[in-house]
Amino acid sequence: MSDESSEEPKASPVPLSASARRVLGVLVEKAKTTPDNYPLTLSGIVTGSNQKSNRDPKMDLDEEDALLALDELRRVGAAREVQGSGRAIKYRHAAYDWLDVDGAGSAVMTELLLRGPQTLGELRTRASRMHPFPELSTMKTVVSGLAEKGLVESLTPPGRGQIFSHTLYPPQERQYLNAKLEKQSVVKSSPSKTEVPDSNRTAVDQLLDRLESVNNRIDTLEKRLAELENPNSSD
Repeated sequence: MSDESSEEPKASPVPLSASARRVLGVLVEKAKTTPDNYPLTLSGIVTGSNQKSNRDPKMDLDEEDALLALDELRRVGAAREVQGSGRAIKYRHAAYDWLDVDGAGSAVMTELLLRGPQTLGELRTRASRMHPFPELSTMKTVVSGLAEKGLVESLTPPGRGQIFSHTLYPPQERQYLNAKLEKQSVVKSSPSKTEVPDSNRTAVDQLLDRLESVNNRIDTLEKRLAELENPNSSD
């Protein structure tokens, strides 16, 4: 595969801006899924970055945004500018060398770059359009290998629904991601608004009974007071 080779010195992965992560993901994705249209023009990169499918969050990059992202990727060694047919300038990724991954690893990293944190099942389903993952265990092995390289990390405890993420978020975005996941965890573990925890049911029932008793006593007192003020009203 021609886009896996590199004649330039290998660079180490570093955190990337959201736009640069999106553009890198698009370059790798299109190299795998539409090789006849790869390398990509600037217009193709913008279109791929803003497409509605296989993207989270949705973005609205313009050409200037894409050029800034490409400059960032070229600066760290993750993308290159190449001469296309005619005078068109095109761009290609250097993800295999930059990340030190194979086809399976690049497919997983691409999905994480394009969609954000996901479970193993989600990764297997979505990354299979770029590389075959016949079993969930296959995906688990690939993710474990990426974690050993420091490219992927678990955001939630092991077990069903465990969520994985790439490690290319800048510190501020990483903090936001942690806060978002913590909030989601609290919401899922909280009881429904319409439900009263069992431990509180007895106390609530007792309060309702006392309130009803007080209301009955007030009604009785009001009737007796009315009789005292109007002793002949019943005649």
